[in-house]
Amino acid sequence: MPAPSVEIGLHLPSALAWGLGGVVGALVLGTLAALLAPRFKPGKDFSELRLRVWSWWVMVALVAAALVAGWPALTLLFAFVSFVALREFLSLAPIRSEDRLVVLFAYLSVPVAYGLVAADLYGIYLVAIPVWFFLITPFLMALAGQTRGYLPTVSVFNWGVVTCVYNLGVIPMLMRTPDAEAPAGAAGMVFLLLFATEANDVLQYVCGKLFGRHKILPKVSPNKTWEGFLGGWALTALLIAFLAPLFTPLALGPSVLLAVLLPLAGFAGDVTMSAVKRDLGVKDTSHFIPGHGGVLDRVDSLTFTAPLYFHVLAYYALAKY
Repeated sequence: MPAPSVEIGLHLPSALAWGLGGVVGALVLGTLAALLAPRFKPGKDFSELRLRVWSWWVMVALVAAALVAGWPALTLLFAFVSFVALREFLSLAPIRSEDRLVVLFAYLSVPVAYGLVAADLYGIYLVAIPVWFFLITPFLMALAGQTRGYLPTVSVFNWGVVTCVYNLGVIPMLMRTPDAEAPAGAAGMVFLLLFATEANDVLQYVCGKLFGRHKILPKVSPNKTWEGFLGGWALTALLIAFLAPLFTPLALGPSVLLAVLLPLAGFAGDVTMSAVKRDLGVKDTSHFIPGHGGVLDRVDSLTFTAPLYFHVLAYYALAKY
């Protein structure tokens, strides 16, 4: 049964209203902390913390507005996110000068993928990038007549488009689910994905800062520790297990499975992008988001959690998929 709704000018399920309110409350506390911190430690520079908090306000406002407005707004938002993330990736990746046509083709994947989401053509979306982009890209590169670095460059294009476009595109695709299929509607399911992914990042960071002693992947991400990973994993798993019945139609078993796997996927996305950036010799993919770095820096965990979350829901609960 759909959850009772709060009337705020639009039809908003109560669970989603409380969830968004909780996020806003956390941001208010973070803002107060950022403003008051210089009084307690006057010699320390908190300008980056303030930038991060203000950026969070903008990001939360954009996502909340899109969730309330419905799938067209969320589709446009994530099409923009995918475009910027892909642009950041391709601007850093080692690409040959002969591959300008393939670069254009890679950018074309954004309107194609999100156009399929808008048209609600899930079956075609499934194969458009993993099959057809995967096949056409090396053919276009072969037409350029340059075989130097051919295989590595093919991998760069295909990995970048799958990560930045295909994996993120399942989020607005999930938003196309009929509201009657979930307790808090399609927007509630998307909210839980975004909230749990970001909570996992924050909890792993906090646990690492408080208890971290043993490095987990020192050559890839020197600041990550076993204590941070395991502590964040356990806390996020408990959070998902508690919230899943309020936001998703999953039964107990699949909810536990999601609770166990999603924090692992978030960690995998984070360290995978860290490995990419370390290989490219950069700290951030850009400076698009003040205090956070690039869009791809912000959605690295989401590129792994989104497809996992979507397919668990699709397999165990959603009649549409």
